[in-house]
Amino acid sequence: MTPVDPTEVANRAAALRARIAAAGGDDVTVVAVTKTFDAGAIDAAIAAGFNDVGESYAQETLAKLPDVTGTPRVHFIGQLQRNKVRRLAPHVDVWQSVDRPELASEIANRAPNARIMVQVDISGEATKAGVDPQDLAMLLDHSRELGLEVIGLMGVAILAEPEAARPGFRRLRSLVDTHGLRHCCMGMTADLEIAIDEGSTMIRVGTQLFGERVQR
Repeated sequence: MTPVDPTEVANRAAALRARIAAAGGDDVTVVAVTKTFDAGAIDAAIAAGFNDVGESYAQETLAKLPDVTGTPRVHFIGQLQRNKVRRLAPHVDVWQSVDRPELASEIANRAPNARIMVQVDISGEATKAGVDPQDLAMLLDHSRELGLEVIGLMGVAILAEPEAARPGFRRLRSLVDTHGLRHCCMGMTADLEIAIDEGSTMIRVGTQLFGERVQR
């Protein structure tokens, strides 16, 4: 895992806030994506005012959380195998990547009444997860019947120029409104302005805060 310089994170945080404000997103929640960075990145994010952090890898998350001195709200944002849920359950505050009934059932079993976000396929890319929009209502109903608290939807945009993300973001926002949900989590470092313009309430930012990450 890669260490970070807390002073540099603080400087980057100021630049990020300026971008968000310029885009009109003063009320947007920032999830600081700390995957591949060490426990110090989580503490640096908290010190910079970002208490929500995002992790994607189960083993890495479990390895570094004991070394965190602060108390973050942990969002699990990566593709998740059911057999990882049991160990993660005591540590995750929001499960953002729920994309199938079996995963919702496992979370409900291991973390009753957990807060979740359903991940919707808005890119059409085979490498990205997410429930088909046509199956979204079924998954929402299933999750609620299990006692899970569905706080919103999440989507990952197509990998292309930022403006290419707009149609997917617009569709996700429409689905959030149709189903009367609170949060619309979309947008990352490269396309956050487009996401905010299309109604994002929560963005996931790693590179802007911590620099380029080492590929696993």
